[in-house]
Amino acid sequence: MLRIKRVYDKPAREDGGRVLVDRLWPRGMQKEAAKIDLWIKEVAPSDALRKSFCHDVKKWPEFQKKYRAELKQKKEMLAELKKIEKKHGTLTLLFGAKDEEHNQAVVLAEVLKEQ
Repeated sequence: MLRIKRVYDKPAREDGGRVLVDRLWPRGMQKEAAKIDLWIKEVAPSDALRKSFCHDVKKWPEFQKKYRAELKQKKEMLAELKKIEKKHGTLTLLFGAKDEEHNQAVVLAEVLKEQ
């Protein structure tokens, strides 16, 4: 099972393996409070893509397309995420953005489900 969740939301037992998929550590979040199992910042969008998107919903379709292209080059990291999902039964992709519908975790979850 695959879930996405803001890293600021309270951790839950049903989260399974909790993996932060942001390139930058979330503002104001203490590492102990995040309760993450792993931080894979390299699976996040490149700095250039992240900055060009800047959470502008109008740029969402282009962001998705470019991020999917980047993910094609990150097969080992995707495989690692699938292993975590298999080990824990559930993989929760954690992100820091306020917009829960337009962020990298949404795209990453779709890519993982397609595999």
